[in-house]
Amino acid sequence: MEYRQLGASGLQVSVLSFGTATFGGGNEFFKAWGSTQVEEAARLLDLCLDAGINLFDTADIYSQGLSEEILGKAMEGKRDRMILSTKSTFPFGDGPNSQGSSRYRLIRQVEGSLKRLRTDYIDLYHMHGFDGNTPVEETLRALDDLVQSGKIRYLAASNFSGWHLMKSLGIADRFGWNRYIAHQVYYSLLNREYEWELMPLGMDQRVGAIVWSPLAAGRLGGKYRRNHPLPKDSRVAQGGSPVPDMAVNEELLYNIVDALDEVAAATGKTVAQVALNWLLQRPTVASILFGARNEAQLMDNLGAVGWSLTTAQIKRLDTASDTPTIYPYWHQQQNLTLNPPPKFY
Repeated sequence: MEYRQLGASGLQVSVLSFGTATFGGGNEFFKAWGSTQVEEAARLLDLCLDAGINLFDTADIYSQGLSEEILGKAMEGKRDRMILSTKSTFPFGDGPNSQGSSRYRLIRQVEGSLKRLRTDYIDLYHMHGFDGNTPVEETLRALDDLVQSGKIRYLAASNFSGWHLMKSLGIADRFGWNRYIAHQVYYSLLNREYEWELMPLGMDQRVGAIVWSPLAAGRLGGKYRRNHPLPKDSRVAQGGSPVPDMAVNEELLYNIVDALDEVAAATGKTVAQVALNWLLQRPTVASILFGARNEAQLMDNLGAVGWSLTTAQIKRLDTASDTPTIYPYWHQQQNLTLNPPPKFY
């Protein structure tokens, strides 16, 4: 397993990390992801640890706390080998303070996560989304206090816009508070908008990317093909996709899959392994989150490391997945000497 430094911190994380949204299946949306219970969860954690994975991710809203509860039980006796990540911001429970990133709510949610996870501290705590109602200063000061108290070790954001992240970093720097070292983002061959602003920001500010849904909710796993019906057992068909249909250009998807087939045949790897390895060659990417309903899926994902695509193969995939940018990025691209893009090769 390869390990990379996470942003502007000394923390080393495995390039593959295990997401546990498949634990619990507490409602119809998450049942489409999986319904892994404690015994199977413990087995999957053992396989991950044996393979060298050290970063494990969950969130309070995954099955409304059930994922955290199952993970807490499954990791008994393993905690000292794990970097534990969880998240908060989105609706949890009822009442006027059931969502957001206020001081009141963050302290409450951290305490709840600690109980459900059966641990004294959280290694990496994410704001699952940006709260535009709460002053950024309030959120960051509360998070800094939680770090000072020892309940959180490192801070991270997730699903922020560029200005959300930069404003947060600037305020943290101004007051000498702990800053976000990582940004959990959606990024895949099918949707490369992360490259337009968030990647250059991450490079400039040393914020590492932890990628969620690297296979575009399974669309890049090899089952989706031109003139083939949608697999009935897929998350997309069952209504559990975190990547909405409106974000998917089907013709582009099929073109990408065609290119993935070519590269997979040349490398002797699976389509999914090639799609994951492509991400590992991109700037700022520190770790790729994957989930698994069973051991077979887990072992297939583990095959994405230990080798690298050639530059020619990466360029083939880049060409197949290229899409027009929106303003102001197309305008900035008219003078690349002023706005040089990230160096991919």
